[in-house]
Amino acid sequence: MSRIVYVNGEYLAEAEARISIFDRGFLMADGVYEVTSVLDGKLIDFDGHAKRLQRSMDELDMRAPVTTEELLDIHRELVRKNEITEGMIYLQVTRGSAGDRDFAFPDPETTEPTIVLFTQAKPGLADNPAAKKGIRVIGIEDIRWGRRDIKTVQLLYPSMGKMMAKKAGADDAWMIEDGFVTEGTSNNAYIVKGDTIITRALSNDILHGITRAAVLRFAREAQMKVEERSFTIDEAKEADEAFVTSASTFVMPVVEIDGQTIGEGVPGKVAPRLREIYLEESRKAAV
Repeated sequence: MSRIVYVNGEYLAEAEARISIFDRGFLMADGVYEVTSVLDGKLIDFDGHAKRLQRSMDELDMRAPVTTEELLDIHRELVRKNEITEGMIYLQVTRGSAGDRDFAFPDPETTEPTIVLFTQAKPGLADNPAAKKGIRVIGIEDIRWGRRDIKTVQLLYPSMGKMMAKKAGADDAWMIEDGFVTEGTSNNAYIVKGDTIITRALSNDILHGITRAAVLRFAREAQMKVEERSFTIDEAKEADEAFVTSASTFVMPVVEIDGQTIGEGVPGKVAPRLREIYLEESRKAAV
């Protein structure tokens, strides 16, 4: 059965979806995106994703194609039409097409943005077996542009990082700049030392993760100690635990970095507990 997708105001079979070859998202990676998880047929952290989408568009002087209320309706309709119980909704907004290819982008008030959404069914998303055994990561140089806080579609290097990890027999990569870990290829990175959760502070250097914000809030509410500061890859290798967070993996333990075992080589106590809390609380608040 073909998926139903959303393109510029229309719900279409995926085979019928069309975008102009002059769309700046295609030609210039001039676009932003969000991924919202679906659990029990409901949207997780929708408000957070909508606010970050607006921030990304504002930073790029891009006009919003729909209101937040309309966006919520579109998400819900796609969940309904595609009968998604567990999975994700991918949303992308580009500056659209203003005719021929040009480095200078047009006045946002005179150009209609392109908006595309599609679903991905992921049965067992909440019960991912990887969360019980943990994942392995490698360190790679971070050579991305300086505005990583904007969630753009410029994902070539993170994609290459994933492939570097795969080639090395690992699951993912942590990017390193000036000796310090910035983040994973598609997630925020954390270590645990003693009773303290450590993760890099927010700045232009990393994505302001929606799952990150929720997990840190839940950690503090559970009386866990949180320290927002940079840490080196060597410090991570000596940590008691490590983990990542993202909308698609929630809280995922890391048990190996560059071939070196972290802690006992199995998920510790902190990451599994945070995953449990996050899933429980997020389901309660889902829309």
